[in-house]
Amino acid sequence: MIEAHSLTKRYGGKVAVDDLSFSVKSGRVTGFLGPNGAGKSTTMRMMLGLDNPTGGSVTIGGKRYTELHHPLRTVGALLEASWVHPNRSARAHLAWMAKSNKISPKRVDEVLDIVGLSEVASKRAGGFSLGMSQRLGIAAALLGDPEVLLFDEPVNGLDPEGILWIRKFMQRLADEGRTVFVSSHLLSEMALTATDLVVIGKGKLVSQSTTEEFVARATDSTVKIRSPHLDRLRPALDRVGATVTAADDGLIVSGASSDKIGELAMENQVTLHELAPQQGSLEQAFMQITGDSVEYHADLETEDAAEQPAGHASTTN
Repeated sequence: MIEAHSLTKRYGGKVAVDDLSFSVKSGRVTGFLGPNGAGKSTTMRMMLGLDNPTGGSVTIGGKRYTELHHPLRTVGALLEASWVHPNRSARAHLAWMAKSNKISPKRVDEVLDIVGLSEVASKRAGGFSLGMSQRLGIAAALLGDPEVLLFDEPVNGLDPEGILWIRKFMQRLADEGRTVFVSSHLLSEMALTATDLVVIGKGKLVSQSTTEEFVARATDSTVKIRSPHLDRLRPALDRVGATVTAADDGLIVSGASSDKIGELAMENQVTLHELAPQQGSLEQAFMQITGDSVEYHADLETEDAAEQPAGHASTTN
């Protein structure tokens, strides 16, 4: 389990992480979400002892990272895939890490096989594509067979097959009882991968809940209905105060559950061809809940900036 208690980090006059407290349970994939500049990377660096908190603390299994005797055996992390020395082979890089934590050399070939890099294990890491570098970073995280795994943007650079692989892999790790904490901007993928969410904005905790609860709290549930007798059903929906919107092949109803709509259809002798509850997306929920926490806003009036000649485009961080 990971526990952050009043975690705070200041850089001069700027507060990057502000009195942040949350917990990450074992046996689950927990997504770590927030707008750009929210403090996610700083928080993960403090978890791994790479940055010292200005205040508060973060522990892994009840200990600070710096207190772990052989840290790779307890915590595996992928924060930056490109930090590998470019002239080292994938196998040499992992062998060096294994030796530093007294991990069996046999484990190197095991993790290379797990991530699909066995055939290129002797090649220079500097010649790897971004996707291959990500796989090598994941192999490094797995090297000590740790109980806790931290991943920062693990699907970055992966093709669709690789994204599907890492999703199922993280879920399998959680099913084994491990703690999996993953930061990503790919919300559609997080909706499929994460059981729980920790959401921050401007360094503060915005929400901690299950993914399902987060989406349900932020978005309206609707029900799609199709029927050859919508003219008889619509007045009944109006009478119970439901909001009805016409769709191409039916109606979208909010303010009435699918059970209630089914009862109304039976009472009015209406045949239903479709009665389908619909829930908003994680992306919709994220935009609604974190809207006030976005530090860097794009100017929607300059959407055509990408079409400007070279030398005239503007960028933001």
